[in-house]
Amino acid sequence: MSDPVGSVTQTQAVAQAADVRAKAPDPPPQPVPSDTVQLSSAARAALQEAAETPAQTAKEAAAGDLQAKRLLARQAAKEQEARTTHVVA
Repeated sequence: MSDPVGSVTQTQAVAQAADVRAKAPDPPPQPVPSDTVQLSSAARAALQEAAETPAQTAKEAAAGDLQAKRLLARQAAKEQEARTTHVVA
C-alpha cells in the first residue's frame, strides 16, 4: 500500500520550489519595433474613397462626380439583380 503522508510531503516540497521560482525578477521590457510607411497620393485617394460613407458618395454623385455616379449605378444594378427571381424550368 502507498503511504498518503509521503505524497503530501512531496507536494509541499514542489509548492516550495514553485515559490522560489516565482520570486525571480522580471526581465526588462523589450522595445517594440515600429515602421514608418509613406503612402503615395494615389494610395491616399484610394483609401479615402474606400472609407467613404454611402451618404457622402450620394452627395458627390449629385455634385457630378463620375466615379461616385458609376459606383451608385453598380450598386443599383446589384440590388436589382438580387431582387430578380431566377426560375429554372
